[in-house]
Formats: sequence, structure tokens, C-alpha cells
Amino acid sequence: MNIQRLFILWVPVLMAGVLLLTGCEQLGFGAKQSNALGNRPDLDCIIANDFYAVHFSAYLQPNKEALTPDNKAAFVPFCQKIPRAGKMFFTADLIDRDIRATPIGIKLVEVEKTGQKVPDDIREIRTITEIPAKLYPRGAVEAQADVDKNGDYLLYFLIGDAIEEDDKFRVPLEVGVDPNDNTLVLILGITIALAVMLGMGFLLYWYKFKPQRNDDLQV
Repeated sequence: MNIQRLFILWVPVLMAGVLLLTGCEQLGFGAKQSNALGNRPDLDCIIANDFYAVHFSAYLQPNKEALTPDNKAAFVPFCQKIPRAGKMFFTADLIDRDIRATPIGIKLVEVEKTGQKVPDDIREIRTITEIPAKLYPRGAVEAQADVDKNGDYLLYFLIGDAIEEDDKFRVPLEVGVDPNDNTLVLILGITIALAVMLGMGFLLYWYKFKPQRNDDLQV
């Protein structure tokens, strides 16, 4: 195998390694893990659709056992996974300054997943709370609700008349789950790693057993 072929072999291998490291970083295996007190990433919980984006936080009112002077986890910010039902406080910082001049309504509903495509992927069961539309000129939208049981919920930010589906900004919430459960992320990371290793193995096999021409045997 000449030097040129050796170089061609190692370029995709190195590229695959970089891709794997990048993928692990994006999937949460790098330095930017969720903090120990919740599932909110170090750079904040950002939720977006095609037109809008918000910095979102959900806070759960602590129970009596958590209300101790030395307990720093009294009010912990969560993203979309909340460990239990209870009184919750939601905050959304509007990234797009243009919608700060548009009235925004808020509605929290309990939902059931249907397995279909958006917007028919859920069925609304009941409305937990609803706040009439108003302006938030400072860009900080706040709401609170008493969630009485675990399950799936949707927090809607209804922008303007909310006629279009994109103006019904949806924040899916899972209540009663471990905020730090990264099982799906782990499965995806293992899948990527296996795919990269299989690809590298195929390249090594192909270059090793591919019939060589006479000029390939020259160093």
C-alpha cells in the first residue's frame, strides 16, 4: 500500500472520529451537561419553532421536606421534564424583540399523544389554566398553574390572534419523569459510535483486500 492510499484511508477515519466527538457533544456527552439540580442545560433551555424562540424555565414549588434553610434545591429550574406534579411557575424570555409588541395569551392543557404528525400528534384532555392575551414589553412572560397529576402537558404561548399553527407556540412538558434521565441520548450515542466503527471497519477491509494494481505495490 503506497503513501497516497494510506493517506486516503486515514482521512475518512479522522473525519469519522471528529464527527463522533461532535455528535457526543451535541447529544450531551461533552462538557455542557445538564446541571446537578435539574435538566436545564448550562447555556439555558431554548425552545424554538420556525418563527419564534424563547429561553424557557419551569419551577416546581418545593414540598415541606424541601423547605429547609440549607437546601439549595428549593427552587430548581427545569426545562421540559418535571419530576412530579404540584404548583408550577413558568417563565419564558422572548428572544425575538418584535413579538414584544404583540399580545400573548397563555394556556396549559393536559394532552394525550396520538402518534400522528404535528399538529394532530396530541389530543387535548382538559385545560389546566388560561391567561388572556396581553403585552409583555420587557420580554418576560410568566405564568403559574396547579398541576394535580403526572402526565403529558402542552404549554401554549398564543401570539397575536394565533390563527396560524406557528403562532401557537408549543412547549411540551412531561410531568412525573426523571429530569436527568438520558437513556434516549445514550442509545443515540451508542448507535452513532457503532455506525462509525462499522464504517471504519468496512474501509479497512476494503483497502486491505481490494485487488492492487502493479503500481500500488511500489513504495
